[in-house]
Amino acid sequence: MERFMIGQYGNFSHEKQVRDFKDNFFGIEACLFECGSDIQELISTAQKGQFNIGVHFPLRTGIWRLRDPQFLSKDDEIKRSSYEYIEKEVDFLKDIKPKYILFHYPKPVILDEHVDWTNWRFDDKTEYYFESEYSFEEFRMKSEEFFKWLDYKGKKNNFIPVLELDALNRYIYDSDLLETLLQRFSSIRICLDIGRLHLQDKLDKNFSALDVTRRFAKYAEAIHLWNVKVSNKIEFSHYPVLPNLSPEDGWADVETYLRIIKEENKTCKILFEHNSKSITDEELESCYNWVNNLLNT
Repeated sequence: MERFMIGQYGNFSHEKQVRDFKDNFFGIEACLFECGSDIQELISTAQKGQFNIGVHFPLRTGIWRLRDPQFLSKDDEIKRSSYEYIEKEVDFLKDIKPKYILFHYPKPVILDEHVDWTNWRFDDKTEYYFESEYSFEEFRMKSEEFFKWLDYKGKKNNFIPVLELDALNRYIYDSDLLETLLQRFSSIRICLDIGRLHLQDKLDKNFSALDVTRRFAKYAEAIHLWNVKVSNKIEFSHYPVLPNLSPEDGWADVETYLRIIKEENKTCKILFEHNSKSITDEELESCYNWVNNLLNT
């Protein structure tokens, strides 16, 4: 379980820390803290417990108009302010020394207009383009520019840049662009989000979540692990992964995902990005033990 992490989002919850975190866990991923006192509590607790901090960008809330910077925007002003937003927050994080800083990629996402994206969460319309509005060549050019810049920032500030794959289109899964960039800028790693992958697999007939996992697991620094039930409706988002949740009922086949990840990557961190309050203490322990056994036996 030394690769396991929990999330602290919005604030530092002592209740969650006591219940969810175990002494041998790797660390905490923190995001969108509202108060400076919570940030200090995070730092102090990490120092006392001698565990690592990862940041799901940004650590502080309310410093830009949206959570996620839009570094691929076609709007030059939005693109410029997105880079500036990242730079200011990275500077703020220097004293905290996070192990990694995670950003959503692509952002804005590029969508296949033939898919119904109603159930994908967007803060506003600037968070996505359709393929017909955004060429592959522009996507390649702006992605390369961002990778080069982020690679430099990570090395300069001693953190691992991590890109969490957001909604994906054929520019990612039908080309070798992302693999080429990850090989060229090898300091940059990715995050596979199991809940997101499962949801897109159910929404998009051209998308295979297991294929994407097989292709990219080797580049993963972190896995965001949670489940969601997708049938004629979407239920139980960010539900803990439990062995009794059946894929036949619409749940993600977590066992298959983790067996693929085990084959491809022995060092990536497992972040339980779930709502642990939705289950009992005994079920939470079962969740941890099940995942640990799948990865280590």
